[in-house]
Amino acid sequence: MILKKKYISLNDCLKHIRLQVEESINFQKSFVPDCPDPESLFLWIKPFLKYRKDPPDRELLQSAETLIFHNYYGITGTGDCDCYSIFCLSACMVQKWKGKKMWIKLAGRSKIAPVHIWSGVDIAGKEYPMDLTNPLPMQERDYQYIQKIYLK
Repeated sequence: MILKKKYISLNDCLKHIRLQVEESINFQKSFVPDCPDPESLFLWIKPFLKYRKDPPDRELLQSAETLIFHNYYGITGTGDCDCYSIFCLSACMVQKWKGKKMWIKLAGRSKIAPVHIWSGVDIAGKEYPMDLTNPLPMQERDYQYIQKIYLK
């Protein structure tokens, strides 16, 4: 499912990201392989993706299935950081990693206006950032403000 709407607020956007993650879980159960660790999952996902900014004045939030098969742009895997986070979080949810805690990080140059989002997972006290806009796993860019939010 594609959710295409005018940006209202950060809280509204986060609510709809969570809904898209939930919408993606059934698809991910049959699409994503079992991976031994988050780095392997990152490397499996990365070749599917092509970065493209949202259309002007729109917040585009694509479910995992939509990102891959029914893409807004007509090009498989094309989206931005929030689409990638939806895909990654739902892919992590179907993995059999014990004690995993999934999260997102919001980042920007001010506390109230994030410009980037990425996802990751904590396992056994170790943080695995999975920013799929980066070429490799475990990479995070520096921002003045970063807020980590765990998914419930």
